[in-house]
Amino acid sequence: MPRKEQGWITFQTSEEERKLLEEFCQQSQRTKTEILRELVRGLNKQHTAPASSPTMQVEKENASIPELETTSPKKPLKVSSRNILKGIVKRVVTGSVNSEVTIEVVHRVELTSIITRMSAEELQLSEGTEAYAVIKSNDIVIARE
Repeated sequence: MPRKEQGWITFQTSEEERKLLEEFCQQSQRTKTEILRELVRGLNKQHTAPASSPTMQVEKENASIPELETTSPKKPLKVSSRNILKGIVKRVVTGSVNSEVTIEVVHRVELTSIITRMSAEELQLSEGTEAYAVIKSNDIVIARE
């Protein structure tokens, strides 16, 4: 089956589980694939912890997923961009005006962005913290010599 060769995972769920997942996707503004990847990555962290029922593990994982927030108290940020990638800050190079921030979104896959120094400070970005790369682009240009 080509899907298995490509790394695809398929499984059956009940109607209730599908509705829960759809609601969670909508609330967190993430795709099912992103949520599954986070759950799979979390298995390594949970592997050393005492085992609990799968339902409890999913509930714990869902409870610990942060929402994007604005500066107003506890109001979730709604973003029109559909490409929101969660990652870990690997490097912050601070200049006098701008900061260069590198986020690892998947093992050995990094995205770098230049943002204002003040924005980096307000977001409290430092190596090892979780952050989101929000990508809004009409064109992605690829070139070669």
